[in-house]
Amino acid sequence: MTDMFLEKFRALVPKYLEDEWQEEDGLPEEDLDKALAEHQFTVPLVLREFYLALGGCEDLMEAYHYFWDPEELEVDDEGFLMFLEDEEENFTWGFRVGDLSIPDPIVYRRNNARGQWKSEEGTFSEFVFDMFEWAFNDED
Repeated sequence: MTDMFLEKFRALVPKYLEDEWQEEDGLPEEDLDKALAEHQFTVPLVLREFYLALGGCEDLMEAYHYFWDPEELEVDDEGFLMFLEDEEENFTWGFRVGDLSIPDPIVYRRNNARGQWKSEEGTFSEFVFDMFEWAFNDED
């Protein structure tokens, strides 16, 4: 399968960190496959390519929000694969398990205090690009 998002994710390094993308900014494919093989679920193509492109780049993986390492991914009791939380742990983001076969599924956000999931009404790629735009440009 061709890479649909890999280069777009790699382009975030020069865009926001003013540096060229390096191999160490991403996770090696073998390491990612090994980490993901521990789970009873598969991840969407877009999340896999995100890790391949940026999984080793702490400046992006931990920019106001914390993307979970591949081995930390988990499915909650309501059937959402969780992959991200905010600094204060007020919110967690994930995908519906039924959507994991979609290459770029819709993202949902859980209010951790209430335990309620709500659609972000955008795909993972849209969500990530918007989130980094907010994180790096709204620092005024």
